[in-house]
Amino acid sequence: MERRLGVRVGQRGTELHLSGPADAVAFAVRLVENLEGMIRAGRSVYREDVEQAIKVLGRGTESLQEVMLGPVLKSSGNRQIAPKSLAQKRYVEAIRANDIVFGIGPAGTGKTYLAMAMAVAFLQERKVKRIILARPAVEAGEKLGFLPGDIAEKVNPYLRPLYDALNDMMAGERAAQLVEQGVVEVAPLAFMRGRTLNDAFVILDEAQNTTVEQMKMFLTRLGYNSKAVITGDVTQVDLPVGKMSGLNHARSILKNIDGICFSEFTEVDVVRHPLVQEVIRAYDKADAAKAEAVAREQAVQEQAVQEAQDPSASNTPEVEEPLAT
Repeated sequence: MERRLGVRVGQRGTELHLSGPADAVAFAVRLVENLEGMIRAGRSVYREDVEQAIKVLGRGTESLQEVMLGPVLKSSGNRQIAPKSLAQKRYVEAIRANDIVFGIGPAGTGKTYLAMAMAVAFLQERKVKRIILARPAVEAGEKLGFLPGDIAEKVNPYLRPLYDALNDMMAGERAAQLVEQGVVEVAPLAFMRGRTLNDAFVILDEAQNTTVEQMKMFLTRLGYNSKAVITGDVTQVDLPVGKMSGLNHARSILKNIDGICFSEFTEVDVVRHPLVQEVIRAYDKADAAKAEAVAREQAVQEQAVQEAQDPSASNTPEVEEPLAT
């Protein structure tokens, strides 16, 4: 609180004493009162929750309980998993209300993690019979060459983030048991072709690295009583140059279909280390400046071509010299 709000916090017994600029102290008081309300409502509060609470209240939300109460799931450590921003809350509500949901935004905004929590909650509540986690096997800018082992061992490095999230939701032994029984299936996207997925909660992670054909193939696998959540970051496409991302294409053609919802996240919704938000903002600023420079260069080139084809289009007026007599 001291670092983010510019106030000084002192403690005397059970009392907190806040000092600093009047507006900062007023905000800090509102923050502490909201955090106290969450604790009294039975919600544990951690350091990262304070970081997120400052963001949420700073964006004009009146009460943290409107956003951060109502757990999605209790993890294996008995820790509540709940939305930590308004965008995350809308995302969870969209998953409950729609059969196909796209979560699009930068890294660290909880897109895959919350989708996984919802999937485990649906399985525990017997709303679905299995969870299927898929991900395209695309390398992030570096060639790994031929990987040793059978097909499962070859694709395991690409699917490791999904296993990590699953193990965070439930005890490792229980997760391994569900995977062994086929209740939870983790597979590369290529394995989805030809299947019909009934009574399933299906998550497609890193969807920005799907082609248009792969995205169509995945979306048409959905069967009865199933949900699909597709997550991705359109700024981190690792497809070959000139290959259109299936996520971008889907966003442009499916946005007006009932039952399909697009949830957008920004750097404000990042729930990782506070510096991650600043890193994303810096890269976005650099990309915007680069795009502006490219646009200016193209405009200059187009004007040069136009002037070459039609000299009269030049803005430089011609000056007539008087004839000598």
